[in-house]
Amino acid sequence: MALNQNRTIAELKELRALTGDENGAQRVAFTPTWRTARAWLLDKLAELPVETHVDAAGNLWSTLTGDSPQALIIGGHMDSVPNGGWLDGCLNVMAGLEILRRLTDEYKNGRPPVTVRLVDWADEEGARFGKSLFGSSACSGKLDMDEARTLRDRDGITLPDALREIGIDFEKVKDSGIELENAAASLELHIEQGPVLLDLDLALGAVLGTFGVERHAITFHGQAAHSGSTPMNRRRDAFLAAGKMSQEIYRIAERSHGGVCTIGSCTTKPGIVTSVVEECRITLDQRHLDAAGLAQMLQETRAASETFAAEGNVRVSWERLWQIEPRPFHPELIDLCAQSIQEITGTAHRLPSGPLHDSAEVSGAGIPTVMMFTQSLHGISHNKIEDTLEDHLHQAITAFDRLATKTIHWILQQPA
Repeated sequence: MALNQNRTIAELKELRALTGDENGAQRVAFTPTWRTARAWLLDKLAELPVETHVDAAGNLWSTLTGDSPQALIIGGHMDSVPNGGWLDGCLNVMAGLEILRRLTDEYKNGRPPVTVRLVDWADEEGARFGKSLFGSSACSGKLDMDEARTLRDRDGITLPDALREIGIDFEKVKDSGIELENAAASLELHIEQGPVLLDLDLALGAVLGTFGVERHAITFHGQAAHSGSTPMNRRRDAFLAAGKMSQEIYRIAERSHGGVCTIGSCTTKPGIVTSVVEECRITLDQRHLDAAGLAQMLQETRAASETFAAEGNVRVSWERLWQIEPRPFHPELIDLCAQSIQEITGTAHRLPSGPLHDSAEVSGAGIPTVMMFTQSLHGISHNKIEDTLEDHLHQAITAFDRLATKTIHWILQQPA
């Protein structure tokens, strides 16, 4: 049973037909469709000599026991956003399944040199409760229990209640950390979700790490006044300051050499056409692979907000919404990833990941980690038009398998 890339692509299409509709993938975590995807995956795993179980956080683990308890983790996620793409997350799981098949066949005693574990992380997307990386952050010990306990979906169902429906006790989700005890390395294959590889006309890339994120709400406080009777020079217009910010963040990002900044929402009060804006709240997302670069962008943005507030005779306040530090991946595994890509495509490009992935949590837990990207057509994901050329999928599965082999040898060479 040699590696069969065509089988993996066919299974991905089978999963798309099973759990998608005309609007895209519908495998939102903890929903019936997600459970259908899990059951489908379990049927595939049942054909292999693996031990499979669900951990305390709802993550699905399938273990091929090796001669050494030191474990190579191959991690992805079966859940999707509503109306999502057919490859996001599940590409890695299905490529990992194919690697388990190849290893089972290659080692006639059924035992590779190290233990290999495939994991389907629970609720990577956070589409239902607004909390990304739930299963992996619980496993890494980084999950904020107080915050997660209060999360509700649009129907008012709490995260603990949703977990209870699938047999998971929310208060014990961090017990899943036991799964990482013998982890020696972790790999993840993912579609890029952006246009970098597309613009370079490359099939694959080695990922340097995931961006750190600073996410804040910035509120400018001015004074409501009649839009007809208030002269322009007498206004305390909160929106004027916010409008200046929308331009300045592009200049800040350009100076950062690799960072990105986004104002994603803007709300005003009183929000009527006949009044100067009294209050304007904007949300800011800043990302950078370098911690110092991220801190510099944040500092410059704070200073700019104070400057624009003073110019408009308004006041500004900040509220931190969320933060995660940059998670650079393991340099030796990045090299192995680049070598694997070079052997298959002839070119090895290295790039950061702007989106977050479960690998960020695994790396944050101190486990050597790397990701491999494959090109996204249109540079788009989280959308039914998400796609990747089948030739690129074939190359990705092949290169990822080579990376798994190289990483197994790398684990064996590490000091005990």
